[in-house]
Amino acid sequence: MPSRTLPPRPSWHALLAPLPADVVPTQQQVVSPEMAAATASSPIAGWQQLVLHLSAGTAGLRTVLVVLDADGSVLSGSDVVLYRNAPTDNPSESHDPSPGTLLQLSIGGRFEDDGSFHGTRWHSVAVEQDDDDPAWESTPSEPSPDDVEGLRTVVAELIRRHPRGTS
Repeated sequence: MPSRTLPPRPSWHALLAPLPADVVPTQQQVVSPEMAAATASSPIAGWQQLVLHLSAGTAGLRTVLVVLDADGSVLSGSDVVLYRNAPTDNPSESHDPSPGTLLQLSIGGRFEDDGSFHGTRWHSVAVEQDDDDPAWESTPSEPSPDDVEGLRTVVAELIRRHPRGTS
């Protein structure tokens, strides 16, 4: 049986991996501009989200999200990586758009004022099914201390890069 060689993936295409040097997150209000005026006294007034979407083409993607309150304090964060492996025994066909296996890994949750983190690590697997949405099998677990530290590092880096003063 021929060995299966996966296409090379960018170094950032891994959960909690360092971000590429040249990327900048987008910044958005948590509420829509239409709702912002109506919710000026709302508890979420002034909250912002920083989002970074990275594409690895047909190999998958990575999305990092951070939510900040009106004072710039971190409320929550997540890192999600999706991998797609097309079924092929020929490495030259790694771009094959045929049904494949999907693996999604994620860590996300809330950062509390006392420094603690309350979140979940997810491991989800699915097989593509023609035009139907894949049926996902997901397993939650408690993030390890290394997971939480890794997420804190990614969150801090996203905040460092965020385009202050723009929306």
